[in-house]
Amino acid sequence: MSAEPTAAEACRLDRHASSLADLVARAVHPDGGFGWLGPDNEVVLDRPVETWITCRMTHIAALEVMRRGDGAAHLRPLLDVGHDALTGRLRDHESRGWLPAVGGTAPQPTDKVAYAHAFVILAAASLTAAGHPGGPALLTEALDVFDTYFWDEDAGMSREQYDRAWTRCEDYRGVNANMHTVEAMLAAGEVLGDQRYIDRALRILRRVVHEFARDADWRLPEHFDAQWQVLPDYNRDRPADQFRPFGVTIGHVLEWSRLALNARHTLGEAADAPQWAFLREDAAAMFQAAVARGWDVDGAEGLVYTTDFQDVPIVRERLHWVVCEGIAAAWALHEVTGDPDALAWYDRLWAYADRYLLDGVRGGWRHELSPTNQPSDAIWWGKPDLYHAYQCTLVPLLPGMVSFAGAVRPE
Repeated sequence: MSAEPTAAEACRLDRHASSLADLVARAVHPDGGFGWLGPDNEVVLDRPVETWITCRMTHIAALEVMRRGDGAAHLRPLLDVGHDALTGRLRDHESRGWLPAVGGTAPQPTDKVAYAHAFVILAAASLTAAGHPGGPALLTEALDVFDTYFWDEDAGMSREQYDRAWTRCEDYRGVNANMHTVEAMLAAGEVLGDQRYIDRALRILRRVVHEFARDADWRLPEHFDAQWQVLPDYNRDRPADQFRPFGVTIGHVLEWSRLALNARHTLGEAADAPQWAFLREDAAAMFQAAVARGWDVDGAEGLVYTTDFQDVPIVRERLHWVVCEGIAAAWALHEVTGDPDALAWYDRLWAYADRYLLDGVRGGWRHELSPTNQPSDAIWWGKPDLYHAYQCTLVPLLPGMVSFAGAVRPE
């Protein structure tokens, strides 16, 4: 058994990644930044340009430029699109930081959210690794804003949200924003060669994975108050929220599993030391719990979006990003452990994606299916997100990966 993909599989993944990256150009908004793609992969001009989407598209374009070199010359101008939006219309020039969204036909929120700011760090790290001249300054600024407002050194975690002027911090604390903080810190630490950010990622992982998730038998609680006390009923009345759903989010359990294994690669020979053994052990336990509690639990193939804390499915829609994170986590676990069951899950999840989610006519992935695996848009309309699908194709191609930017940057 090998932890490397076959030549045919590697070729398939490489082609699929490039086909997804080529869709980034379709999302360019004429007013600046990257907009929302509809089901036909055309940008929806009357929707706002959102910071998290612009960052994800910039990140993908930068990775593909590094991966393909001259073969991705047509994507290099997209790095300017992302950089210019993040230093222009999306940046709050009065109060620092980045607005969640601008434009569109309705007023947009102006709160400063950790989720979006983590993605600014990720995009800036990828721009820096790709050699964009504005990347280092943007990364320095993004890290400084995050350090000043979001990073809570005492808690070893990220705060969640402020008002626009940074005068009031929301009492809520969330695991989702901290998950993307881990991703951002691994990328920044690796690209800059700065251990501080790697250490932050490890601190968050220890608390979330080895404490919150383990203590709940891998039913990861996501919602907390300002003292990091669990809020088990949070959003019970809005169970299908896009960013703060009630209960256990199966895709996040899988994503944390992969991130734990990515972070483990930063430790070198120390990875198997007793104090770090949890990264491998907990990642395996989280993956196994997620697929056992999320897959085919209501009579149909696929992973449900959420369950309650008794494993009862709550939101049964099948979201593409959950499958993508399952694919990525399965391969990462197989790479580290050689577990044949993880490899079997990798194959099973790709087969499901091929059957139901890949849009063979228009390209990209359908974002959502109903509980009976029919096209749906109860939670997500269109195809605004290429990030999860693109990244899951790269994981088998990047053995020992800590961050995507660090793994694909030129030597």
